[in-house]
Amino acid sequence: MHPVLEPYVFKRGSLSVRNRTVLAAMTNKQSHDNGVLSEDEIAWLEARSEGGFGIITTAATHVEEDGQGWEGEFGTWSDEHLEGLTQLATTIHQHGGVGLAQLFHGGMRAPERLTGLQPKSASENELGNGLGQSRAMTSAEIDQTIRAFGLAAKRCEEAGFQGVELHGAHGYLIAQFLGASTNRRNDEWGGNQRKRTRFLEEIVREVRRSTGPNFLVGVRLSPVLPTCDLDLDDALETLHLCNEMELDFVHVSCWDINETGAYNGVEKPYTTHFRDVLVDGIPLISTGGVWNADDAQLAHDQGADFVGVARAGIAHPDWPTYLAAGSSEPSRPPFDEATLQKAKLNSTFIDYMRRWNGFVSD
Repeated sequence: MHPVLEPYVFKRGSLSVRNRTVLAAMTNKQSHDNGVLSEDEIAWLEARSEGGFGIITTAATHVEEDGQGWEGEFGTWSDEHLEGLTQLATTIHQHGGVGLAQLFHGGMRAPERLTGLQPKSASENELGNGLGQSRAMTSAEIDQTIRAFGLAAKRCEEAGFQGVELHGAHGYLIAQFLGASTNRRNDEWGGNQRKRTRFLEEIVREVRRSTGPNFLVGVRLSPVLPTCDLDLDDALETLHLCNEMELDFVHVSCWDINETGAYNGVEKPYTTHFRDVLVDGIPLISTGGVWNADDAQLAHDQGADFVGVARAGIAHPDWPTYLAAGSSEPSRPPFDEATLQKAKLNSTFIDYMRRWNGFVSD
């Protein structure tokens, strides 16, 4: 049996996952302007649970109304979202998958054209493209956002999700606090890497305080993030600090699992560096260009306990079945619209995927 098809039992609550495949969080823009989940987005994720993924992660969902990053993004900032969240969590669970909601705030990447407000961040930062600057959050606003993460996680638990993934990667608000160039504060929320990690640490503490003892809490981190001036040394120092937090998993977000970096003079894949630093009791998810069984084996050999896919899971809702011995390799892009519609993408999602060169055939 492929090692990624083996079951896994989380220590917290003895939660059993049928295999170690993960549908990574993916922007799909299929939900409503008020943050309510659409039937299309629910159907998209339902198909991946039915298709055999062990863990199904939702797209990033904003915990405050002013944290929205893009059109069609569903929210967790209001009790009005509970009905849709419950329908989604129930549907995922009915097909045997473990559902995680990915919580985030866009920070300086929550555009004013969507929120009607000047974007906020750890510090004043240039937004680019002639859009001006973000403003620095006050201490009271930081506390409020931390509480919002806790309330959002509580809603997700009430809805029936088994856990949440805190989005600390890809340059959104948590990553903006972690990065040296986007966090230039001189108060208790800025300074060295330990101080810049405090925002994440307090969010983890608040989410844990707001949810039950069996609820999973994990974090997704980038190994390097030039846009925030976060290098591998910074990321691994943050990871050392994560070992001190009450986390159930860490997700290293590689664009390509073959990428390597030097830490203490030793060149290794990012996944291996993360596994070396992360304590044994915390499982590691790795993603980045995984497409077939060999790629999944490589990620596992690098130290991943779980292997996640994004684009491979778009056209292949049943991607885990391709890991079985003797199975064929999943077909690769381009995909025609009929194939993507069958895979439960609506027209908005298909149009969004046209941004990925060569993914959709015309």
